[in-house]
Amino acid sequence: MAGFAFAQQSLPKFKVVAIAEKGGIHKPFVEAAKSWLAYESRADGFTVDYIENTDPIDDAFLSQYDVFIQLNYPPYAWTPVAMAAFQRYIEEGRGGWIGFHHATLLGEFDGYPMWPWFSNFMGGIRFTKYIPTFVTGTVTVEAPSHPVMKTLPGHFVIENEEWYTYDKSPRPNVHVLASVDEKSYTPPSDIRMGDHPVVWTNEHMKARNVYIFMGHHAELFQNSAFTTLFHNSLLWVAHR
Repeated sequence: MAGFAFAQQSLPKFKVVAIAEKGGIHKPFVEAAKSWLAYESRADGFTVDYIENTDPIDDAFLSQYDVFIQLNYPPYAWTPVAMAAFQRYIEEGRGGWIGFHHATLLGEFDGYPMWPWFSNFMGGIRFTKYIPTFVTGTVTVEAPSHPVMKTLPGHFVIENEEWYTYDKSPRPNVHVLASVDEKSYTPPSDIRMGDHPVVWTNEHMKARNVYIFMGHHAELFQNSAFTTLFHNSLLWVAHR
């Protein structure tokens, strides 16, 4: 009986799969995320598996996991089977989702067409520009009562980010949790949207989901506001 009790206590509370870019400019962020998730998984009792392309993804594969994380993996070059399975996973609430940064690189890239469903999932947006020189900006929490924003200050600073802009704000189609104050950009930049959400959830989907724009530099994991945001998002989408 003692062995059975130990086995019961050892079972993970939930299972996560993360798809991560292999190499490239975001590799340091991905490696830092893996280190952080290894620590978090021990603290919160979950497991994490990693894949580097969408070849393994189908309904059976996704059924193993409670949470799917896009660690800067873009929304193109997915297999047709993976696209269909992921759409069902989100629309039918088969698991939760967190996407970072590159997950909104929506448009025609590397010879691939835009994925219209994913654009709608992200609020009907299309990528337009980014700030290649990087600037520091102040993020304003807009939904302090939402579980994803738990214990976060009303404003927090994100340093040296490349802040994407889109053809329009996703706000009419999503629940915006936080936005960046473009007037706070240091140094100033003319690459602006006006209304610039950076954290949001699409409540039209059954799956709990959070998109977090920030995710270019590994140093984000030294920012307590960012790690709190990631931690809160992970537990919320996992229904914990």
